[in-house]
Amino acid sequence: MVEDRLLIRKCKQGSRDAFQRIYEKYESDLRTLAANLLDDKVTAEDVVHDVFISLLQVVDSFALRSSLAGYLKTSVANRSRDYMRKKRPQAALVTDAGQMPSDDNGPVQLAMQNEFSQQLGSAMSQLPYEQREAVVLYLHGRMKFKTIAKLQNVSIKTAHSRYRAGLDRLRSMLNSELEE
Repeated sequence: MVEDRLLIRKCKQGSRDAFQRIYEKYESDLRTLAANLLDDKVTAEDVVHDVFISLLQVVDSFALRSSLAGYLKTSVANRSRDYMRKKRPQAALVTDAGQMPSDDNGPVQLAMQNEFSQQLGSAMSQLPYEQREAVVLYLHGRMKFKTIAKLQNVSIKTAHSRYRAGLDRLRSMLNSELEE
């Protein structure tokens, strides 16, 4: 957080290197977050780039009140929600190969992981957006329910219920696929 404050201060002074460091530090996680929210890697990249462009446009008046990571994740979630309101794209597979943990257990283990990732991506795309958003923001975005509730403009209890309902629905869908 101290590094982020220093980087923002340097950005305000016109340092391109500082902005580049912020971009390199957060871009990958933000892109994965957006891809999981949107089910579309290309749009996810656009959303993340828009967030960084917006940050660059307001950096002179930007006041970092909490964590930069939280601010950027919130911005990605808001832009993703705006996109979903405007356009409901067809469900797409949401596995980001660059974010998949590598495993040296061999081709069989890798094939099993790939199949599970595909099943999970398919199941995630079938969740209602509010549930998917709550699950992704909590698990991947590491946001607290208080923050998720504020983003979704609902009570903390509702945000938690959406998360639980999403997990229950995922569990049900994945269990039914495993039984087949």
